[in-house]
Amino acid sequence: MIFNKIKKIAVEIPHRISGFFEIVDQINGVKIKDPVRIGSRGAGFCVNAKGKTEIEAQFIDKSNDTETEIYINDEKLNQKAETSYFIVDYLKNYIKESYKIRINHFFELPVGCGYGASGSGALGTIFGLDYLFNLKLPYLEKGKIAHIAEVVNRTGLGTVCGQLNGGMGILKAPGFPCVYERIKVPQNLKIICGSFGVIHTKSILTDPILSIKIKEAGKKALKRLKINPNIKTFIDTSLEFVKETEILDILDLSKTKELIDNLNKLSIIGASMNQLGRSVYAICRIKREKEVLNVLESYKPEIKVFITSIHENSSINLKNK
Repeated sequence: MIFNKIKKIAVEIPHRISGFFEIVDQINGVKIKDPVRIGSRGAGFCVNAKGKTEIEAQFIDKSNDTETEIYINDEKLNQKAETSYFIVDYLKNYIKESYKIRINHFFELPVGCGYGASGSGALGTIFGLDYLFNLKLPYLEKGKIAHIAEVVNRTGLGTVCGQLNGGMGILKAPGFPCVYERIKVPQNLKIICGSFGVIHTKSILTDPILSIKIKEAGKKALKRLKINPNIKTFIDTSLEFVKETEILDILDLSKTKELIDNLNKLSIIGASMNQLGRSVYAICRIKREKEVLNVLESYKPEIKVFITSIHENSSINLKNK
């Protein structure tokens, strides 16, 4: 096997927290078959913590010889990294060269805890491979492939749309391309998060009881936020969504529920549950940061605490390596 060139790229995509969502996988009771049209309506925000996807491509002087390795935080997963693997497989018809690629995702916030890691990895993979193989796919086509990968593998429904647009915003229609409306937020806010552990998004999206509750509560929350789209309404509707879905009780997340209640006793904009993860986010002014941290840190060592802020930019950052 002869390697004649090696190319590298790194792609940074912000993590994202969803406050509430409505699953949209049916029209008039009939299942939607096209993954491009499946998705969610809801609202959330990007944060300044990033997911970085580093890809190395070695081009091989041998026909029909390909090899793919996929890592998450240096742990080799390959096909177990379902969303990234799906994208590599999806692009095989576009790539004419023989190659060996190594994809390594590094996430600043924990995977499976409601920080949009799968969406970040999906976008990092498609934008990185498009660059390395000079595919010149249109911007919207790259976003669509990332969305399809999330939907097919049930790792997300609308996170990709939010990450492509940045800031805090409302996802007003399901599927791709996105219908996204930004919400203006005050300056100098802090997002302080605490994570107790993993919830597998797939297990929630395939749970029939929770699915119905999410659809009903998500529709109601969206209607309320659209009437008065601001950060306070966002956090209030997100908290109401958590209560109406009964997700904390159904999943027996008593510590998460207690933490949310304790945070909302403070003079902050508000706190709620990440969708979907055993995680809580609090939105506060800088002067309240210490009070929030004191509450979160009282749950250590069970909890991991992260301090970040809202990421306003919508650009995807590609860096040659």
